[in-house]
Amino acid sequence: MSDNEKAFYARATEIIKLANQQNQNTEIQTGEVSASFMWAVARYNAWFGSTSFESKEQMQSKKQEMMDYYMERYKEMLDANLEDYIENFDHYRATQK
Repeated sequence: MSDNEKAFYARATEIIKLANQQNQNTEIQTGEVSASFMWAVARYNAWFGSTSFESKEQMQSKKQEMMDYYMERYKEMLDANLEDYIENFDHYRATQK
């Protein structure tokens, strides 16, 4: 694994740790944590996308292209993670109890 890949997964692990920490609050449902994280990544990506443009008109003209890009990447990542959980279901569920 390259240094870039290691750094990628290290950043993702830190975010997952935060989600797990929030899940420890018995007054919060896991779905609420998931929804907050989805909103946060959408907000972050909207900001990140805005940094490529000089005007709101430029950004508006690329909005659908940006949405298509992010939705396709999310779909690919979700599919890969679902496949991983299906393949390793018994192991992952046993270690999460």
